[in-house]
Amino acid sequence: MESFLVAIDNGSQSTKVLVVDQDGRVHASARVGLRPYDTSVPGRAVHPDDDVWESIATACATALGRFSGDRSRIVGVGLCTIRFCRAYLHEDGTLAEPLLSWMDERVGLPFDANAVGSRDVRWITSSSGYVSHRLTGERRDASGNLQGVWPIDPERWRWSDDPEAYRATGMPREMLFDLRDPGEELGRVTPGASALTGLPEGIPVFATSNDKAVEALGAGAGGEDTVLLSLGTYIAAMTAGPGPEHGAAFWANFAARPAMHLAESHGVRRGMWTVSWLRRLVQPEGSADETMYDLEALLDAEAAAVPPGSDGVAAVLDWLAPADEPWRRGALVGFSGPQGRAHVYRAILEAIALTMADHVDAMTTELGRTPTALIVTGGGAQSATMRRILADVFALPVHRAGIDDAAGLGAAVCAAVGAGVHPDWESAIAAMVRLGDTTRQGEDVAEYRRLREWHRGIRARVAELSRWAVEHGPDPLRSSDPPVAKDAVLGDS
Repeated sequence: MESFLVAIDNGSQSTKVLVVDQDGRVHASARVGLRPYDTSVPGRAVHPDDDVWESIATACATALGRFSGDRSRIVGVGLCTIRFCRAYLHEDGTLAEPLLSWMDERVGLPFDANAVGSRDVRWITSSSGYVSHRLTGERRDASGNLQGVWPIDPERWRWSDDPEAYRATGMPREMLFDLRDPGEELGRVTPGASALTGLPEGIPVFATSNDKAVEALGAGAGGEDTVLLSLGTYIAAMTAGPGPEHGAAFWANFAARPAMHLAESHGVRRGMWTVSWLRRLVQPEGSADETMYDLEALLDAEAAAVPPGSDGVAAVLDWLAPADEPWRRGALVGFSGPQGRAHVYRAILEAIALTMADHVDAMTTELGRTPTALIVTGGGAQSATMRRILADVFALPVHRAGIDDAAGLGAAVCAAVGAGVHPDWESAIAAMVRLGDTTRQGEDVAEYRRLREWHRGIRARVAELSRWAVEHGPDPLRSSDPPVAKDAVLGDS
C-alpha cells in the first residue's frame, strides 16, 4: 500500500514543504518566503513576529491543498529547521520574544537570565523545538539540531552530565526540552495545529537533525570520497566525519543518522544570500511567492555568456564578518566601465566557488582524503552557471541532488524510518534517494586554476583595506561587535 510523508524544510530565506511517497517521489510541494530579519537593534537578527511558524503553517496548508492523493495514507511528518537559532518561550510555549536567527550575536553567547525580558522566559529551545511544540504540544526537540552554545554531550547526543556545562551556557536543565534522535517521535499533530496546517490530526511528527545534515542525507552524501557543497544562505562543504572531534580546517557536526557525525569545512557566512541581495537591488518590489526567483534565472542566463574572471570584476563575500575578524567587509572590485549586472552576478558565483575550493582543500588534506566527486544542494544548485563554474574550479564532476530540496527529502527519509515505512536507514536511503544531472569539467579548468591565486590575493588585500576603513571611517557595526563564542562562528547556517 502506498504511503506518504510530509517533509518540512525551514531555511533562512524560505520554508519548503514536500509530500513524498515511500519511493522518494514528490507528489506536491510549496515554498513560502520568509520576511527579512529585523536587525533594527545592532548585533541582533530576529525573525519578525511569529514568521517562521506562520511560514510553516502556510506552506503545509498550500502543499496539502495541492496534494491529490489519499490523506489517510499520510503516515508521518519529518521536521527540519535551520540550526543555531534560539527560541525563548513563556510557560505556555508562546514566544517571549521573536525567534533569534543564527545571525543574532546572542546565539553565540550564554543565556543571560538578568537581561531585560529574560525573567519572562520559562523555556529555552531551538527553532525545531519551538515548531515541534506548535505542532504537537509536547516539549521535545531534535538532539541533532543543537549545535552551538548548548549544554549537550556531542558523543551521546544527550544533555550533559557535567554541571559546569549548564553554568557555562546559562541554561539550567529544567529550562530545556527533552531530546529525540533522528527518526524518533516528537509527538502527534494536535487539533489546533491540524486546523492551521492541513496536516491530519494525530499523525506523528519525527525528529530529524540540523538542516545541513538533513540536506546531506537527502542528497546521498555519505562516502569519504564525496564532498557535499550546500549552496544556501550559509555555504559549507561536508563529508563523512571521523567522529565528534574537531580539526583545524573542519568541525564535527551531528549527522542525520543517530550517533554519526559529519566533517564540515569553514564556509561563506552569507553565500547565496548575496545573490538574493543583488536581486533585491535590481528588483526591489519582488513577489513573496514562488515567482520571486524568476529574476535570478534571468541573471543566470546572462552570466553564462560572461567569461571566467567576470572581465576583472571580483567579489569578496564578507557581507557578514566572522566574529574573530569583525572588521572584514564585503566588496565588489575591478569595475572599468563596460561591466553590468551579469558580471556582478557571475563574480558572486565565482567568489563562492573559489573561496570554497580553498576551504575544501584544507579540510580534505587534513582528513587525508582525495575527493572524486562533488554533490551540490540548496538553492544555488539550481543555477546551471554555478554548476559549470564549480566543475571547472574543483576540476571534479558535479552531481546535482535528485531533487532541489534535498533537506526536504532527507526529512522524509527520517520520517519514513520513524513510521516504519522502511525497516532501516539503509533501506530508506536506497529506496528514496538518488542523484540528478552531472556537470563535468570543461575547457576553463586551467583558467580557474590561475584565477584561484588571483582571487586569494584579492581576498587578502580587501581584508587589509576593510580593517583600515573600519578603524578610520564610519561603520555602523563598530559599536556592536562584542565577542562571539567560537562555536557560533564555526556553525552558521
